Amino acid sequence: MKTTNFCSDTKYGLGLLGVALFLACGVAQAEEKKPEHEFSGNLGVVSDYRYRGLSQSRLQPALQGGVDYAHNPSGFYAGAWASTIKWTKDAGGSGDIELDIYGGKKGELTKDISYDVGLLGYLYPSNGLHPNANTLEIYGQLGFGPAYIKYSHALTNVFAFADSKNSGYLDLGANLELGGGYIANLHIGHQIVKRSSGFSYTDYKVGVSKDVGFCNLSLAVIGTDSKAYVSPAGKNLGKTSLVLSASKTF
Repeated sequence: MKTTNFCSDTKYGLGLLGVALFLACGVAQAEEKKPEHEFSGNLGVVSDYRYRGLSQSRLQPALQGGVDYAHNPSGFYAGAWASTIKWTKDAGGSGDIELDIYGGKKGELTKDISYDVGLLGYLYPSNGLHPNANTLEIYGQLGFGPAYIKYSHALTNVFAFADSKNSGYLDLGANLELGGGYIANLHIGHQIVKRSSGFSYTDYKVGVSKDVGFCNLSLAVIGTDSKAYVSPAGKNLGKTSLVLSASKTF
């Protein structure tokens, strides 16, 4: 009768288990590894297009969408995004589209600190405003886990304000996990408009978002401390309001 060497069999079994675990981890890592070139798109609808706290759509709904490219090994990215708007007409010009074109680089300074630097152009085709509404900003952001601080600096006149080059916007925020797939979206920012201090203001956002599978839903209270931005009907475009949005990334 053949005797069984328990220790040998155990070592052999553990060895096979180790190889299996190694291969499984390798497959998992391969599945999680992002492609070198990554493309994505997004579509969305909002009950009110708010940017830096101000309504760009006269407190009415807007359609939005964009495309993005990322070179994951280097962190370089580029993209374009568009939304329907009304503010250029309200300011005495024309046009009903905002087109944003941007590019930059993301990465990590340390394990706990990320960075994002880039250039962003806001284009308003056929806006007819003087100065032109088209705006170019450079930005830099530091991330600390779910929190971030970002500063954007205007290299041109900002959003049709005369002699407003070198205006800036400071943005502080955090996206905190609440459990159950809910994310708390917190933000406070301050816009400085050079040589038009009456139009400088502070804005804020307190919201919650959740991915429900077919789209990402967000509900937020958004407002500003300014009454300087008004619609032709005299409505405060920076008033505190509840904003609902639905978006899908694909």
